[in-house]
Amino acid sequence: MPLAAPTWMRSLLPRRFRKAAPRVAVVRLSGAIGAVSPIRPGLSIATVAPSLERAFAGPDVAAVALIINSPGGSPVQSHLIFRRIRALAAEKKVKVFAFVEDAAASGGYMIACAADEIVADPASLVGSIGVVSAGFGFDRLIERIGIERRVHTQGEAKAMLDPFRPENPQDIARLKEIQADVQALFTGLVRERRPTLTADRDLFTGAVWTGRQALDLGLVDALGDLRGTLRERYGEDVELRLIAETRGSWLARLLRRAGPGQTAELPDALIAAVEERAAWARFGL
Repeated sequence: MPLAAPTWMRSLLPRRFRKAAPRVAVVRLSGAIGAVSPIRPGLSIATVAPSLERAFAGPDVAAVALIINSPGGSPVQSHLIFRRIRALAAEKKVKVFAFVEDAAASGGYMIACAADEIVADPASLVGSIGVVSAGFGFDRLIERIGIERRVHTQGEAKAMLDPFRPENPQDIARLKEIQADVQALFTGLVRERRPTLTADRDLFTGAVWTGRQALDLGLVDALGDLRGTLRERYGEDVELRLIAETRGSWLARLLRRAGPGQTAELPDALIAAVEERAAWARFGL
């Protein structure tokens, strides 16, 4: 029976003679969801779709790993990102892992539910399955300083929840109806994707739990980190390929804003390559 060559010896062989190492594409999803601005882009379907497409389209990808660090945000953008991940996973028949860093809360947890397995750090914050709407009321302030609020609408609900007018009980009732509908979508999605949820706890109050608590409740599947988990699953020689963010980092903006005859004329492919190397450095692999 032929003996297998040691790992150090195989590394000396030309690539065409080596057995290909399993490849896992890694996508970082970090920040508030839907909070898109020139200073802090945030997460939205427009900003993350290119990275997701590249991750699932990679040659011989054994799995896609999502690194999630988000407190949540827009329910619409969260759901759109969730649906895109599930559509790509079904189309490419690729397994998806979610690795929670500091938090996968609210919309961040919705996105994590797109994974086939969720892995969290013991101290991660997980959950916050709920819907919130918050604001301020300035009606007594403007009355005190002598300002009169004038609003003219076509449609009784057009100025609903105007912060410069006293709260209207009908507006609050309508808001509660909207929140309940969004909450029903959220809870239904979680129940469908997490069939092992603990039944004796009400998980849909908006509360958060640590990673260790979330494991007992069925909100996550395991405790650990990306590198250790994927080496355990795919072997010590697993190749982790970080997909650089394409939403426009500070480096890309700097290069593209340079004056005539300077680095702004660099091709997009070169800019993407530089960004990918910078992403590897940030990732620390």
